[in-house]
Formats: sequence, C-alpha cells, structure tokens
Amino acid sequence: MASFLRIHPSIRAALAANKPIVALESTIITHGLPSPANLKTALEIEQTVRDQGAIPATTAFIDGKAYVGLDEKQIERLAETGKKATKTSRRDVAGILAAGKDSIGATTVSGTMLLAHLAGIPIFGTGGIGGVHRGGENSLDVSADLTELSRTPVAVFCSGCKSILDIPRTLEYLETMGVNVHSFNASGEFPAFYTASSGSKVSQVRDIVHAAKIIHAGQSFGMQNGFVFGVPIPEEFEQAGIQIQTAVEQAVRESIEQGIDKRGKEATPWLLQRVGELTKGDSIVSNRGLVLNNVKVASQVANELQKLRAKSEEELKEEAMQGFSPAFPNGHSSR
Repeated sequence: MASFLRIHPSIRAALAANKPIVALESTIITHGLPSPANLKTALEIEQTVRDQGAIPATTAFIDGKAYVGLDEKQIERLAETGKKATKTSRRDVAGILAAGKDSIGATTVSGTMLLAHLAGIPIFGTGGIGGVHRGGENSLDVSADLTELSRTPVAVFCSGCKSILDIPRTLEYLETMGVNVHSFNASGEFPAFYTASSGSKVSQVRDIVHAAKIIHAGQSFGMQNGFVFGVPIPEEFEQAGIQIQTAVEQAVRESIEQGIDKRGKEATPWLLQRVGELTKGDSIVSNRGLVLNNVKVASQVANELQKLRAKSEEELKEEAMQGFSPAFPNGHSSR
C-alpha cells in the first residue's frame, strides 16, 4: 500500500498533531460542476474547511498514485481534465492505480471513504451520496456508496442522496446494511438534496456536539460501519430547490425515454447536466451552496470530535493509573 498511497505533508502533520481533518471528494470537480465553476468551488470548499479551523484533504488518483490532500496545481489538473477523468469507487481502484502515468481518477463517495479511512480521517463532507436508482428493484442499480457505508467507519455529511434517486428505498437499504443515518432537520426528515425534506424520517441529531458524540461512541466501540448525517440545504436556496425538483422529475422521465437510465455510471452525470440545462444554471448555484454548507458542518463536527478524543484519552490514562483496563467479555482488549 505504501508504494501507492501519497498523504500530503499538511495532512501528515495534522494527523500527528491530532488536528481536525475533513476528507473531500473530487468527482464534484470533474463531473459535478461545469468549468470554471468546478475549480472555483473546489478551492472555496477547501477554504471553508480552513475557516472552521480544520484541514481539507481532497482525494484523487493521479498518475497511478492515491492522493490524500492535493496542492492547487493538482486541483487545477482535475478541473481541466473534467469528465475525461475516471469516476473511481472501490471497484475501480486497482485499475486506475495500474493505469500509471497520465491517468486521472476522481473519487466518488465510495472512493473517498476508502482513502480517508486508509489515512485515518474519520470525517468527510460532500454534496450528496449515491443510492438506489429509481426502478432499482428491477435493475439492481444500487450505488457502491451504500456498500462502502456498511463497511468503512467514516462519517459522511451530505444533503441526503441526490433527488434523482429513490430516497425511501435508499434508506431501507442503508438500514438493512446497518448504517447509522441521522438528520439535522428539526422534523427528523432526511434531506432530499435540493429540498430540505424528503418525507422519510430517520434519527434526529440535535447539534454538532451530538453528532460528534455519536461518531466517537461508534468508532471507539470498534464499529466498522459508516455514518450518514443529512444536512438540509440552507434556507436561502430552498425556494429555488422546489423548482429544481420539478426539473429533476422531467430529467428522470427523459432518461427513461432515451434509455440513459440503463447506462450505469453515465446516468447520474447526464441527469445532473440535464437538470442544469432545464434550470438555466440555478441547480449549479444551489449545488454549490449546499456543498459549502455541508463541509462547514463537517468541519465543525471534526473539531468537536477531536475534543472528545482528547478527553477520552485523558480518561483512559487516569483509569490505567488506577489499575482499570477496559475489556470485552471475551477477554479481548478494547484498544
């Protein structure tokens, strides 16, 4: 692994100093937003993380190496490559690493979670997760993000799954796979990306401290599943979001009529592009707004999580001095 994994010096320093870090995906740069909005937004996302006192760790596969933390030139290269980059989830990793020089792999939610966990980063901020596609009960078109969430202990802060998907079935799938799903909505409803509520209820999280406690408890206990925290779209974008959802429904109908819904990983970028066309760019503005808000919340939670970890370490030291060693009933140490 060491021959392939490249962790940026700023990330290594932050890990060594126990500073809060937020992992970031790169498909939003290559596939999620058009140029020049993609580069501008990528840099704004990183700055938003810094403004909250955390360290941004954008992930990507470049020239046959897996990077956790990018410099500005690498981000510019991703933006210039655009949709020519390979969308990289867990199944694509070996192939993109083997491709070597001149290859570009943009990390999906799945790919980002994988790299974040390998680097020791427990928090990830993004726009939305993948899910069960509409008609997925027949096509079995289910995003690899959901499987990754069932086996990789990283907390993902997002505005729900993209509204082009089947949200109720996505939540049912996550429940079956044992994934913690929470919402910052006062109603407890899971967000629907462009709108604050989907109509589907999940566990409510009160605030960033509560979210940090949930993550800390699960990870300290050794749970190997991920977490999803739904962050509703900011109110200033919600009215436009209702109109955008109408365009989403039209785009979904068109994708079915044209057979695009059966093209696998091509379907989502096409739908997002079509929604952008139908809304004359309003969806791009809303997308940018919700992503910036999500990474802001993720950064705040990352700060609280580090405080909890530091406090927990102090308590364990005190208990050790008193001769107490926590262990599971089968005799295995909890550490």
